[in-house]
Amino acid sequence: MLNAFKVIQSYKSGHLPEVEQPLWLQLLAAAEQPNINLERIHSIAELEGTNPVLDYVERTLQVLEQLQVSFWMREILEDVLVWSETAKAGSPKQRRKWQKQGVNLFVHNVGSAQVYDMYGSIGHLHGEQGHREEKHSSRLESPSDLSNDDRSGSTQIVQTAYGSLPPRYEIIRTLIATHGLIGQYIRGEIPFEENAPLHSFITQGWLTADELQAILIALNECIIAGVDPSLWNQVQAEVQCIVGWIITEPDHTDWNVKERLSRLRSSSIRQGEAMDEAYAKLQAQLEIEKLLAPLAHRTLWYVESAMHDFSLQEMVKIFLLTLRSEARVGSNSTSQEQQCDVVRHISFEPLMNTMYYDYKGVKKLNIYKKRMIEKYLEQYSWEQIEAGETITYPHLTHRIERHPDLRDTVFVTFEFSPAAEKLIAFCIEAEKSPLYEKAVLLLFDLFGLRRDAYDRFHNEETYLADMNSSGDYKKVLLDYMVGKRVLDIGPGGGILLDLIEQERPEMEPIGIDISANVIEALERKKQREAHRWQVLKGDALQLDQYVQSGTVDTVIFSSILHELYSYIERDGRSFNSDTVVAALRSSFNVLSPGGRILIRDGIMTEPEAQKRRIRFLEPDGMRWLERYAQDFQGRSIEFEQISEDEAVLDINDAMEFLYTYTWGEEAYVHEIQEQFGIFTPSAYEHCIREALGEQAEIITFRHFLQEGYTEALGERILFMDEQGQPAPLPDSTCLIVIEKKKGMADR
Repeated sequence: MLNAFKVIQSYKSGHLPEVEQPLWLQLLAAAEQPNINLERIHSIAELEGTNPVLDYVERTLQVLEQLQVSFWMREILEDVLVWSETAKAGSPKQRRKWQKQGVNLFVHNVGSAQVYDMYGSIGHLHGEQGHREEKHSSRLESPSDLSNDDRSGSTQIVQTAYGSLPPRYEIIRTLIATHGLIGQYIRGEIPFEENAPLHSFITQGWLTADELQAILIALNECIIAGVDPSLWNQVQAEVQCIVGWIITEPDHTDWNVKERLSRLRSSSIRQGEAMDEAYAKLQAQLEIEKLLAPLAHRTLWYVESAMHDFSLQEMVKIFLLTLRSEARVGSNSTSQEQQCDVVRHISFEPLMNTMYYDYKGVKKLNIYKKRMIEKYLEQYSWEQIEAGETITYPHLTHRIERHPDLRDTVFVTFEFSPAAEKLIAFCIEAEKSPLYEKAVLLLFDLFGLRRDAYDRFHNEETYLADMNSSGDYKKVLLDYMVGKRVLDIGPGGGILLDLIEQERPEMEPIGIDISANVIEALERKKQREAHRWQVLKGDALQLDQYVQSGTVDTVIFSSILHELYSYIERDGRSFNSDTVVAALRSSFNVLSPGGRILIRDGIMTEPEAQKRRIRFLEPDGMRWLERYAQDFQGRSIEFEQISEDEAVLDINDAMEFLYTYTWGEEAYVHEIQEQFGIFTPSAYEHCIREALGEQAEIITFRHFLQEGYTEALGERILFMDEQGQPAPLPDSTCLIVIEKKKGMADR
């Protein structure tokens, strides 16, 4: 068994006294908050009380233990693996000292090589065998006890008192300094020239080409399989190819701009991003190869983990803002300062760290910050970025920073004002309470966003899954569609778009939604599953801005009108029938003669004066009703409690409550914001007549109880008439088909 592997196991079992711990272990063990890539972390909270860096080193050693390599290679690789993560570790005190000395703790391979220079070289002063024998007995008292003068002078001591360090040390140090760079080159994060020092092993005569190949393949298997064994299987062939280039083509040509961006966005592409299409759009707007050329000789850190949820256009804007900010710094420097200010590394680690939080024990994207950053980037035109203009945006700005001791590295993030940070934190805390909607609207107001641009934010994936589960209910709409071009307003998870594509191949389905994350999810679904339908980000109240009037044959509102009614303000008031009128007119104006509007949504019961009793079979049922009556904003909900578990209320108030009660605690925060039954049948007909006039003909109007409600409520309540006799649930849902008469001029 590898000595380092045994040492870690002894340390973890508590059987290794501190005096016997090697320096690299002391450093790794001292890490209180190790710097890690959040890309593959399931839960940020799970990191508390753990040491993921030490765990990762242990896994890499386990991989090495199984490899068939020569003894001397195994010893070299063992040393490389135990030192290569040290820049992510150390105590806070040590890290502050290292940073003052110019150790690059943010470019981990470089920083780890510098740390190895400080400590690992000591063993080489006594020769290779002495290095092994005196690993414990001739160790330093403690890394934290080494003075600044001793640290900074360690390499000089080696060179002056003992002569140059042996090749073995130079090989280990260089392998640490280039540790992981082949994987990063595959991901598009570094230029190929970063691997050039490895070729010097051959030119110096230290290793043969075959030996270098064996070492690099083994090292990369350790560090990649240590992350995920399946990942090594995916990239093994490409690693072998790149190792071949390092040996035979040290000046190998780099990826072009498009290829590098594609690699930086590999996870986005796997999730369905149409890279070719997105890149072509960018090319039509700007000279992307020219503008991004300054990135060619720079390493990029944490790009994918920080930005894979942003679009390609947004990523490119962030790159260009970074380059313009860097150029301004350079233009204000003297020539001597400029030589010291050459940027080699761009780190997006601060952005990565601000983009995630834990939700119910799972790492979640901070969708609140993402939406605000998207809006911020939207304000910048390509021309403004290229000219270096700065836009003032409330409570948010991009921040490009340098540390005084690391002039070759810039750090990129977005900075929110203290008020914005507190409000975003409030939104996160309010996610499971009725305060959530108020918190989100406050956030919209703070950033000047439209209040009707409602996003479910943290549960969008659940929402889309729920929408997709309603396929059977939506399928009935297929029988009423006419013509070729169909608009699905608020397409949710895309289930109706899929149905139209499968069942009515002659039709051209288009989904329109105001929610950016719905559109993003659908675009990726389309790419993954090779659909032909289209999606557009747009406003249901202004459809003629996205499609030409008279060119649409069918417009579908499937469980959408009640959301527009509930969320969109008209004349400063939501829960407003004027919003429904505006939506109907907007859709009618884009219809061709003979075209249809299909409505499937909630409905109220007539006569409205009927009363119903609800007897709760669950102990907290009455508490739910009390909470609902207090929280619901659509209208005043009044009830008479006639016993501990029984209440009497108007039939439509009873049903509106039960629509929310059915979905349970998790959905309450959102369902409480919506009024599902917005009109009675006669009121619906009146609204349609008022909105569309004689040009519209209602050719189908029926209503029914949606399947599932009776079963879902059967063991939770008894539904009774005023006399206390069992009564069926009234109709919940309507299906309305409106046709635009032919031979009449458009409105």
